[in-house]
Amino acid sequence: MASETISLGGGCFWCLEAVFELVDGVVSVESGYCNGHIAAPTYDQVCSGETGHAEVVRVSFDPARISLREVLEIFFTIHDPTTLNRQGNDIGTQYRSGIYWHVPSQLAEARAVLDEVNAACGGRAVTELAPEQNYWRAEPYHQHYFANNPQQGYCAYVVAPKVEKFRRTFAQRVRQ
Repeated sequence: MASETISLGGGCFWCLEAVFELVDGVVSVESGYCNGHIAAPTYDQVCSGETGHAEVVRVSFDPARISLREVLEIFFTIHDPTTLNRQGNDIGTQYRSGIYWHVPSQLAEARAVLDEVNAACGGRAVTELAPEQNYWRAEPYHQHYFANNPQQGYCAYVVAPKVEKFRRTFAQRVRQ
């Protein structure tokens, strides 16, 4: 069966990438930028807040092994969908919460999960739901960042706790 791909924004892409690289059923994860208004943005341009891009991960998964719903449940567990343009100390529109679907068939499931999350958090979810547009792969040094730099300060104090939360909450989903 062919893999399916969805793009997710939930703060710094290093956090999401580190978790989804551990998920059983995920085929690949790529850090990038989407839904901005310029072609081929750089990290510095995206961080300026002037491109409109979100930092995202493209998650390709095998739907025979993990459903889109499960991918989204992990996503909502490892980031805060109630903080507008912010995750922790990472502030700016590039850190917004977003689900960027690739095929129209993903929209209904994403909407259903987002509605459940919104109800559970008292209507405070600010997660954007839109088709992925104007995607650009992030620079090579951003790929597999946590795996390559686990002792770096941000990784040790921000990324690692999210990875541990995933491991505790979704132990049955950790790739063996």
